[in-house]
Amino acid sequence: MSESHQQPALTRCPGCEEPPASGDLFCGACGYDLSAVPARPDDRPTLAITVPPAAPPAPAPSAAPAVAPTAPRAPDAPAPPVAAVQWPAASETDSSDVPVPVHRATDLPGTDSGGKPLPATPGAHHDDPPTTPPVRHDDRAVVAEPAAAAPPDAPDASGDFALAAPDPRTAEPTPTPAAGTKVCVACRSGRVDPDGYCENCGHAQPRERDHMEQELGSVAAVSDRGLRHHRNEDSFAVSSTALPDGSPAVVAIVCDGVSSASRPDEASAAAASAANEALLESLPRGTHPQQAMHEAIVAASEAVNALAQDPPGSAEHEAHRHQNAPACTLVGAIMAGGLLVVGWVGDSRVYWVPDDRTGPPARLTEDDSWAAQMVAAGLMNEAEAYADERAHAITGWLGADSYELEPHTASFKPDRPGLVVVCTDGLWNYAESAEEMAAAVPPEAHRRPLHGAQVLVGHALDGGGHDNVTVALLPFAVEPQGAGSACTTV
Repeated sequence: MSESHQQPALTRCPGCEEPPASGDLFCGACGYDLSAVPARPDDRPTLAITVPPAAPPAPAPSAAPAVAPTAPRAPDAPAPPVAAVQWPAASETDSSDVPVPVHRATDLPGTDSGGKPLPATPGAHHDDPPTTPPVRHDDRAVVAEPAAAAPPDAPDASGDFALAAPDPRTAEPTPTPAAGTKVCVACRSGRVDPDGYCENCGHAQPRERDHMEQELGSVAAVSDRGLRHHRNEDSFAVSSTALPDGSPAVVAIVCDGVSSASRPDEASAAAASAANEALLESLPRGTHPQQAMHEAIVAASEAVNALAQDPPGSAEHEAHRHQNAPACTLVGAIMAGGLLVVGWVGDSRVYWVPDDRTGPPARLTEDDSWAAQMVAAGLMNEAEAYADERAHAITGWLGADSYELEPHTASFKPDRPGLVVVCTDGLWNYAESAEEMAAAVPPEAHRRPLHGAQVLVGHALDGGGHDNVTVALLPFAVEPQGAGSACTTV
């Protein structure tokens, strides 16, 4: 329900200045319509509070009356008081060809609260020196600076303090970042500081590890942060080298940081780098690929253990050094001399997908997890075990708090061409069985491994992307005369 506001009572008639009776709609003396005119304010704001010493110029002969009557007045009624200031007439006319009585703020000088004359131009003082006119430059008006600028906190002639904020008209535009400087992905103009934030808009930039891709000859890998994690704790390394006989050897290492441990992203990066470097050193020397994989896992474990070492001077924390130490899982594959060698610690996996999809795919690793132990002990079938909330609790990992390292390695000799899929659980959670993984791999992945890895990462993201996702693809070629297969597991 809306409320209507009542008109305040008039103390005097606007036409004859006679006080009306309470409730009268018309003046009893002159008949003035009292309901059409609001009451005048007591302070008469239209009258000049202080009359300047100099009289204003006389109006032009054709000017309109100083105050135009707004209502008829009785002949015997006293004339209303005339304001002490005469407003200048406008040069234009209204719709009745009568000049409109208007005024501008600069037509009437006055004084401030201290009694000083007000400036004729807003923002200027009568005792200020004349300002330099603006200079035109590149279609922008730039005010010329005075010879000597006063300090920003110094008072001006009127005693007021100037604002410390810069004048936006003279502010320099934001400079364009130099070539080679990282530019903000949000505003496309600000420089990114070392902490990863835009210096212009403050937007946090995507980390380099949020999405990584690499293709090296016939091997490719893609890693993505996923849709739920605030950072990517996975890491990978792909490389190629030559055996002593000159035949090629291709390597792929994938690591998954343990989120419940400290610095999991550093752990996975250190493990992947150490394992890759160990393989590139041992394979060219003629070390058997399966033995080289075992040594590489040991080297990765030592690199992760080193992250838990306390800095000098922290001996008092030695008793707690192993608590919540950096940790990660590792899985790797080597293609060399017609062999496929895999190695792992944790629950990251390797799948085999034949190029001829009529052949059966296979999972080549066994998880170090609670679910795998339940299945191995015959206490649950695989469906029941992986449906349990404890299924992904790992029983093996790399880190100072693992105490006992048990690297797993296996060697295979495929008799047909296929694709080796090396991945973290961020992918196989959405394609757990070998058949599901084979269905997710695009048919042309053996010819375009990078595209195939991108498709598999997209498959995990479309499924929900609850975890970091990393996958490496290695196409395995077999000579036509090759026959038979062999498998050795350690």
